[in-house]
Amino acid sequence: MKLIRFGRDFQPDEKVILRDYLAIERTRLANERTLLSYIRSSLYLLIASFAFFELKAFPNFKYFALVCLVFCVIFLVIGVVRFRLLKKSLKKLYYMSEKEKNN
Repeated sequence: MKLIRFGRDFQPDEKVILRDYLAIERTRLANERTLLSYIRSSLYLLIASFAFFELKAFPNFKYFALVCLVFCVIFLVIGVVRFRLLKKSLKKLYYMSEKEKNN
């Protein structure tokens, strides 16, 4: 399952400073942009599959439409799963850094 893994869990070696908080925030925003890109690609494939289903002159395109529909669902699921995994990882890192800051 290397497709949805993000590597090892990060453990800060020293106190987290402002630069690190800003890096976490940038990563969080990039994660949201990536999710929106997955959704956008999924919607494009959905629209393409509807268009291929409507082509009456080319009956063999129905198989291609089904393939587009399957990839649409796969893209959406991968995007949501990756978003949730990174969000959970960032939340854990952020709370861990908050504990260190308060100590």
